[in-house]
Amino acid sequence: MDNTDLQQLFSIQNSNEFDSLAMEIFRFQYSANNVYGTYCNHLGKSPSNVIHPSEIPFLPIEFFKSKNVVSSPKKPEAIFESSGTTQNTTSKHYVADLSLYERSFMEAFTLFYGPVEELCVLALLPSYLERSGSSLVYMVNELVSRSQHPDSGFYLYNLKDLHQKLKAQETSGSKTLLIGVSFALLDLAEQFPTPLKFTTIMETGGMKGRRKELIRTELHDVLKDAFKVPNIHSEYGMTELLSQAYSQGNGIFKTPPWMKILTRDTEDPLSLQSDGKTGGLNVIDLANIYSCSFIATQDLGKTYANGTFEVLGRFDNSDIRGCNLLAL
Repeated sequence: MDNTDLQQLFSIQNSNEFDSLAMEIFRFQYSANNVYGTYCNHLGKSPSNVIHPSEIPFLPIEFFKSKNVVSSPKKPEAIFESSGTTQNTTSKHYVADLSLYERSFMEAFTLFYGPVEELCVLALLPSYLERSGSSLVYMVNELVSRSQHPDSGFYLYNLKDLHQKLKAQETSGSKTLLIGVSFALLDLAEQFPTPLKFTTIMETGGMKGRRKELIRTELHDVLKDAFKVPNIHSEYGMTELLSQAYSQGNGIFKTPPWMKILTRDTEDPLSLQSDGKTGGLNVIDLANIYSCSFIATQDLGKTYANGTFEVLGRFDNSDIRGCNLLAL
């Protein structure tokens, strides 16, 4: 894949352009990615008989735990690793081109929230900061540094300091983004409930074993009540993806133009199903050019005809980790 393809990636205007590039990337990854190509062959699928994106096989996300899912001979510029416990194996995403990741998350963020330079970004991500290799920390660190606001920064467990900072931003009327992991936002809500008029609260999911898992509506209700805000925003991303979807309220997510969510039949994982039915979430992330763009996640959800989707839970046999999901 060359620079022309990358320009196509971030200039997609319609479904035809998306489908065309998806097919091109499928053909490339079938040949360049040994893990994905072998998986496709086991299913009897190849560029010779896959003629539409709906026929492209989706690689189970578990392969990122046991295989090097790469479509580039380059030495990776970064290795992102999922959160996990000592009892389970973490996923690893070998990223050949960090500038591609940066462009993907910056263009998506700007699409939904405008220029980050206009925001004060406050990050409450203690569990992520306490380990290395977090793609979320990498992304938020870039948002913090590019915001150019002198008060932007990270917080661990110093909730009182964060509370004082939020009050100062509210007093000055500064547009602020508070992005945090769910358990830490709940701690802040309980210890320092404060009406926030100029602050957008965005949760990235996950209790990390620190608290009882809540369904998203319960979490959002607690946070809305504590901070007197109309909506809680959410980010849907994971170690294995270079793109993110965002919800600006009610748990309904939108994707950037180079990302698409489909659902698969829970009884027949190789079959896609129609909008409005609960199924396993399949992700097409065209920014994953140098790994795999077609991934079958362990999340359950629904898609809608307008291209939005919601996340409803996880398959019972999958581990709970930080990919913005609150188990039912």
